[in-house]
Amino acid sequence: MTEPFGVYVHIPFCTHRCGYCAFATWTDRGHLQQQYLDALRADIAAADLPPVTSVFVGGGTPTLVAPAELLRVLATIPTVAGAEVTVECNPDDVTVEMMRAYVAGGVTRVSIGMQSLVPHVLAALDRGHTPDNVSRAVTAVGEAGIGSFNLDIIYGAAGETLADWRQTVEGVIALGPSHVSAYALTVEAGTPLASRPELHPDDDDLADKYELADDLLTAAGLGNYEVSNWALPGHECRHNILYWRQGDYRGFGSAAHSHCTGNRWWNVRTPERYIAAVNAGESTRAAGETLDDETRRVEGLQLALRMREGVPAEALDDALASGDLDGLVEFAEGRARLTRAGRLLANEVSLRLR
Repeated sequence: MTEPFGVYVHIPFCTHRCGYCAFATWTDRGHLQQQYLDALRADIAAADLPPVTSVFVGGGTPTLVAPAELLRVLATIPTVAGAEVTVECNPDDVTVEMMRAYVAGGVTRVSIGMQSLVPHVLAALDRGHTPDNVSRAVTAVGEAGIGSFNLDIIYGAAGETLADWRQTVEGVIALGPSHVSAYALTVEAGTPLASRPELHPDDDDLADKYELADDLLTAAGLGNYEVSNWALPGHECRHNILYWRQGDYRGFGSAAHSHCTGNRWWNVRTPERYIAAVNAGESTRAAGETLDDETRRVEGLQLALRMREGVPAEALDDALASGDLDGLVEFAEGRARLTRAGRLLANEVSLRLR
């Protein structure tokens, strides 16, 4: 059996930057696109990768790249038969022709950045697409025969009511995704949102919306398998599970991260520096760190706690004895798993791991 190994490919180009976004993306570097793609292929080809079981293309906006050019990059990756290959998609860019090209090039899964189906909420999030474009994108995915697709949604934007959020989640369910990622709006340092405290989300409001999403998605047959992710059986994101299980992976492109048995490193942040390093035959690494055994063990428990399988019960024995986690954790068959109330306080529960 092939040991799981992932590859992440970062596409740093965007036409517009959302006010909450802290990712390494640029709206003024489109002229570098071909040089960057050439550098990606050269970097991957020189990496001597093991058999790859999952690939995730993120950004930025991967769908700004012509499908043929993106597939040339993917063709450089030595994937195993049956590998999961995911591409993040902007609904504005998706066409049937693009999706058919993806299928022909080995893409098995797409993730569509939907965020909301309510126009004023999309505006509050600085998103440029319309709800109709999401529906067209999902139709294109179905016509192309892509077997698994995710819809990304965000709750907590300024002015979003509980009714607005219900409209979005019910609309998501009507579109029939095999996977849904629902994220609370997070205020990241250095973003335009960070400088506008009047737009910051309210914790109680976030909790209400999380519970509503969980009720509706679970009733639709999508099981919660990680705090922010729901899927039909068999459609869980294998690449993200690799991250959550501390698996090994390589990241290619500007600012991409890699991990190998406790060693983590990340690439230079800008596309110019990445291109220059690859072309000069130099390392693309910006910095890294090596985790000691204890740090890695605790981090592994923190990640596992977020998942449906939970952690070994003894990892929370002390907290169980004290009664501090009543209602937040359930114990069964030697495992400790977060309840829904516990998922809302996952970070606090993780502080009690030992």
